[in-house]
Amino acid sequence: IMGDAKKREFALGLIILVAGLAYLFLTSQLPRKQSIDAAFVPYVLASIMCVLGVLQLRAAWSFVPKAPSGKSEETVDYATVMKTVGLVVGYVALMEYIGFPIMTVLYLMAQFVVLTPVSKKVNYVLYTVIAVTSSAVIFLTFRYAFDMMLPVGLLDF
Repeated sequence: IMGDAKKREFALGLIILVAGLAYLFLTSQLPRKQSIDAAFVPYVLASIMCVLGVLQLRAAWSFVPKAPSGKSEETVDYATVMKTVGLVVGYVALMEYIGFPIMTVLYLMAQFVVLTPVSKKVNYVLYTVIAVTSSAVIFLTFRYAFDMMLPVGLLDF
């Protein structure tokens, strides 16, 4: 059983690395116009995936599984996972119509609430400040630094 955990960790690293390399190859097929263009972010993401794959392989190589104990320390909260998947699907589906700034604020707020532990109080003020600030910074960065327009949706006056 201990060997199985190490094999799973190694397989995960290999999958991430192969996916990153495939993504990097596909990104290299995009036409380039300048150093920061539509292919810039895919190159960054592909590179990050490759680095994470290598780091996962390195961690798997030195992985020492824990001895089994009477109770499981890690449990998967499937309800949270399903809520997160639903939020991501809704975010992607509605972004074109509602727009990046509004959808990003709504998505981040909802995701923060979903990820807040049950034992903690939801801090709506802090979550709102973080969501609005993040959405604005990302939108303005893409608009003015990268000269790329994200969907504005309802804010198109």
